[in-house]
Amino acid sequence: MLASLSLIFLVGLALGAICQRLKLPRIIGMLVTGIVLGPYVLDWLDPSILSISSELRKMALIIILLKAGLSLNLSDLKKAGRSAVLLSFVPASCEILGYLLLAPVILGISRADSAVMGAVLAAVSPAVVVPRMVNLIEKKYGTEKAIPQMIMAGASCDDIFVIVLFTTFLNMAQGGSARVMDFVNVPVSIVLGILMGAVVGYGLCLFFETSYAHKHCVRNSMKVIIVLGVSFLLVSIETWLEGVVSVSGLLAVVSMACVIKLKSTSFVSKRLSEKFGKLWLGAEVVLFVLVGAAVDIRYTLSAGIPAVLMIFTALIFRTVGVLICMAGTNLNRKERLFCVLAYLPKATVQAAIGSVPLAVGLPCGNIILSVAVLAIIITAPLGAFGIDSTYKKLLIKEDNRDDRK
Repeated sequence: MLASLSLIFLVGLALGAICQRLKLPRIIGMLVTGIVLGPYVLDWLDPSILSISSELRKMALIIILLKAGLSLNLSDLKKAGRSAVLLSFVPASCEILGYLLLAPVILGISRADSAVMGAVLAAVSPAVVVPRMVNLIEKKYGTEKAIPQMIMAGASCDDIFVIVLFTTFLNMAQGGSARVMDFVNVPVSIVLGILMGAVVGYGLCLFFETSYAHKHCVRNSMKVIIVLGVSFLLVSIETWLEGVVSVSGLLAVVSMACVIKLKSTSFVSKRLSEKFGKLWLGAEVVLFVLVGAAVDIRYTLSAGIPAVLMIFTALIFRTVGVLICMAGTNLNRKERLFCVLAYLPKATVQAAIGSVPLAVGLPCGNIILSVAVLAIIITAPLGAFGIDSTYKKLLIKEDNRDDRK
């Protein structure tokens, strides 16, 4: 296992660095690493690593959501509250609708399988979007209208919304039925997740303050370990309560991080955000290398043109959803175009749940994983390039807003 971990980190980082030099997202190099080292090409990874890959992927997702919550400026977010709420579910719903309508025609799969595929593919990637939005906030591009904050908040909740729907559609595809309560559970899960995270976050802040008051100051490094441990517990609670009450553990993690940022001093929240950003550097490698390792490249290549056509067609539905969210706002055409580009990339959620249908034995598992990987390969560079190359042209820098044309 140690040799496999060594290969994952060293080869993954090396190919990621090469892609970065070529102006490509690092995750492409990491995916290629997983595909090459995985069981379908060289088979150099220990099976024990692959057997726990789903848990490792979830840990990586938790880390990036903590980073997102600690980076959000809630006061600025109020400027774009309505749009941020709409971005959390409208674009994803439109994209899922696109898969429901067209995947049976283009890919020849059933409606139930199309719903599962749509839920896997509909989430935007916090791995690509969040670091870039944090960078824009630091550079003050678009912050006058809270555009980066809006996109970051919407993207975080968008993932939760899609993951909750995914569990419902997966049950349907496995032969279960979709009850009314399954859909009622979506807002219930979101509300309870936010409340649970807020209570836990407030409790952690009190604990840290009490420790400081009694001259037992908890170091920031120790706070990271505590926050991470509590986050794992929150996600576990979701599993423990399954069948009793629906609650989103991942959204609870984001909510907890937001409360910690709100109640802690700016120095502490900034330090915690920086430390989780450093943790993400390692988690990112593990996440994308392992998802690459789950890919049967022969099947992915055989998916071919129909899969690519389906991905781009669904993105059109997604674009319409983003534009609907922007309706009635004070954003100009350039800023709305930027929001569309920022909502294109897919990676993190597709990496985390793309292989689940295959793991549970669904006949459509291979095609869903293949389309998910193709979507990452296509949209991650597309979205990353779109954000990086256009933000200076499409967004107004707050310090220079008087120079607006």
